[in-house]
Amino acid sequence: MSIAGGRKAELIQSYATKSGDTGSPEVQVAILSERIANLTEHFKAHVKDNHSRRGLLKLVSQRRQLLDYLKRADEGRYKTLIERLGIRR
Repeated sequence: MSIAGGRKAELIQSYATKSGDTGSPEVQVAILSERIANLTEHFKAHVKDNHSRRGLLKLVSQRRQLLDYLKRADEGRYKTLIERLGIRR
């Protein structure tokens, strides 16, 4: 499931490290987390939708890669990000 344009702009604004920032790991992880949450809600009603489930697994893997990179690069930023997003790990 995609994100509405307004919601995506809100996420970018709240997680950006500087103005005009759309590519930092924080912003990318926040957007992926929103998409994952939307798909998780979708699966509560559509249990047998295996094609979308593959997409969900791909999104989770991509988010994990970004979080691993952020942990290697700057552990402080990593810890604050997972706290803000409520991601367990």
